[in-house]
Amino acid sequence: MASFFDEIARNKIKSILLMLIFIVFFSAIVYLFVYFLGGGLIALVIGVAIILIYAVIVYFSGDKITLKMAGAKEADRQQYSSLYSIVDGLASATQVSMPKVYIVNDPNPNAFATGRSKKVSAVAVTTGLLSIMNKRDLEGVLAHEMSHIANGDMQFMMIAIIFAGAIGIIAAILRNMFWFGGGSREGNNGGILIIVAIVVGILAPIFAALVQLAISRRREYMADANGARLTRDPEGLVDALTKIKNYAASPTSQPVKAANEVNGSMYFANPFKGKSLMNIFSTHPPIDERINRLKKMY
Repeated sequence: MASFFDEIARNKIKSILLMLIFIVFFSAIVYLFVYFLGGGLIALVIGVAIILIYAVIVYFSGDKITLKMAGAKEADRQQYSSLYSIVDGLASATQVSMPKVYIVNDPNPNAFATGRSKKVSAVAVTTGLLSIMNKRDLEGVLAHEMSHIANGDMQFMMIAIIFAGAIGIIAAILRNMFWFGGGSREGNNGGILIIVAIVVGILAPIFAALVQLAISRRREYMADANGARLTRDPEGLVDALTKIKNYAASPTSQPVKAANEVNGSMYFANPFKGKSLMNIFSTHPPIDERINRLKKMY
């Protein structure tokens, strides 16, 4: 058995360690980028400019893009009064500003939180989630999502997405630059350096994606634990996960329409149809493992 606080602390430490690995790897990629472009000031300025532009776009527009991609519509307060009541109560419990509440017309039972701070945030639930969850289950799901907001997970994952995206951009430049015969490093080691640049350009985005996915899974475990702590009712979250698991096992189940490799990690449960061949390629921990951990908490 583990307490809510033990589980939260354990996953927080692991996610921070993963982020440190990300930062070190990102620094190495930037160094290679500058090195292969000749190590000059212009190369460094180009690298920093790419990162800053990408970061600004993601930070200020990420939530709007996510909601628009999902087809989310702001929920009518009268029609969804019970939903607003649950979110309002959890916002008070987590000491964050009341987020905007959205509905996504999608049969897949799911939800997500987005926003750039505890004061500017939103939660969205699908019509599929509302159709199969009772109040207790829904409170468990929303406590999980509100925990993401309270824990700063959106900012944490935004940083991870920025790092992964920037690594992908820089790696693509390196790969294409040398693949098509560019580059400024010549001499006896020129051929080796070109091979290194191409290999790094191919493997770096894969490694970055794997670290980003690992961070996402850790934050999901932590949000489960914190959500259960908020409601003091792990069984409510267990029941919600069980219903989603049963839906996913149905031959008529559908993936979330708007889910993709960028926003997939934001959802409460894996929004894609089927399972990854290996857990390391999944946006979410296995549902069975999430259920088992919740059952052991007190």
